[in-house]
Amino acid sequence: MESCNRREFIKASSVLTGTAALSTSNISSVFAGGSDVIRIALVGCGGRGTGAASDALQSGQNVKLVALADVFQDNLDKAYTNLSKKFGDKVDVPESRRYVGFDAYKHAIKDADVVLLVTPPGFRPIHFEEAVKQGKHVFMEKSVAVDVPGVRRVLEAGKIAEQKKLNVVVGLQRRYQYNYREGIKRVHEGAIGDIVAGQVFWNSGGVWVRPRKPGQTEMEYQMRNWYYFNWLCGDHIVEQHVHNIDVANWIKGKYPVSIQGVGSRAHRVGKDYGEIYDNFSVELTYDDGSVINSQCCHFEGSFNRVDETFQGTKGRIYLSAGGQAILWDHKGREIYRHDPQGNPNPYRQEHVELFEAIAKGEYKFNNTEYGAYSSLTGIIGRAACYTGKVIKWEEALKSNVDLLPEKFDWNANPKVMPDENGMYAAPIPGVNTDKHI
Repeated sequence: MESCNRREFIKASSVLTGTAALSTSNISSVFAGGSDVIRIALVGCGGRGTGAASDALQSGQNVKLVALADVFQDNLDKAYTNLSKKFGDKVDVPESRRYVGFDAYKHAIKDADVVLLVTPPGFRPIHFEEAVKQGKHVFMEKSVAVDVPGVRRVLEAGKIAEQKKLNVVVGLQRRYQYNYREGIKRVHEGAIGDIVAGQVFWNSGGVWVRPRKPGQTEMEYQMRNWYYFNWLCGDHIVEQHVHNIDVANWIKGKYPVSIQGVGSRAHRVGKDYGEIYDNFSVELTYDDGSVINSQCCHFEGSFNRVDETFQGTKGRIYLSAGGQAILWDHKGREIYRHDPQGNPNPYRQEHVELFEAIAKGEYKFNNTEYGAYSSLTGIIGRAACYTGKVIKWEEALKSNVDLLPEKFDWNANPKVMPDENGMYAAPIPGVNTDKHI
């Protein structure tokens, strides 16, 4: 764990901006050929990637999309068509800068000043390392890793980004959402005392399924259905629920010291759902003894809940992505209610603030640390449920369990393969626990 001083530094400096306090000393705001145009490369051309590119192009700065990269030609073509129709000459991506394949990211990164990393999370550490190596500013979607070795790689690359004064924004957009900023600022100022308990939720009906097609290799099938394989997704506690877990860590100003929980495949049990669980209930225990319960599920037809609530020694707070932030004192009297009227879209705001800093030549953002550690919190939560063990944070940090395939090739096999019936083995608590952390 970080030192207490470091934790307090992050807590104090990130309340208003959602970022670690960084030097705002100038970096170059003159880009290729002496132009003030900020060139963007999009790595990962699916729906979220197209959305991130759209937000970047509407950041209010002089930006231009100049390169695209994806492993699938159809994803790239669709993104190019949609973005070109919407943004016209702000999309300047000739065929020579449309890259397809597992190594496409390297080529797209070299063409840009800023890179949007929006592939499935399993590739994030590899792509982030390369972007930092090439000296590029970065927007990268959550989660930033799916296993502990990946987290370590991201943290190391983040240190190099800091040395190079490269801005890094992570797509945990609640950090850029005004109701969260205002509500948590008041909590950190002491409005409801010390946080002693909390509950964070992402309960929903689940996501898409893409049926297996004739002629697909196993690698292509898993890549098309990336949400259902841990080497790509990390399970939904990591890929999706990380938003709410990050809010827990943010409001506490620290990370858990131990995690335990239960989970299972109760509803989505067929061969279309890969190896992941469909529900988790996890306890995050912090060094002051406080416990925050994390709950997420993919149950079709069940109730949806995506929000957070925390109890303090002097009151409580409720937060939601829909724009709410309400604080009550210990007698139940409302002491603050956020007005979301006119608040900017947080997905867009991430890019507004990032590109404004870059245009001004400022080094202002490095979200790497909280992005990595909140991803790690989800990874440990997954492992605690898969193994049935209480897992200590410090012990988890030593893990060398690497989920990625030995080779990235369409004919290579991932580490998890189906049986003769097309079924993938789901983790069983207490069995083969060394595979999970």
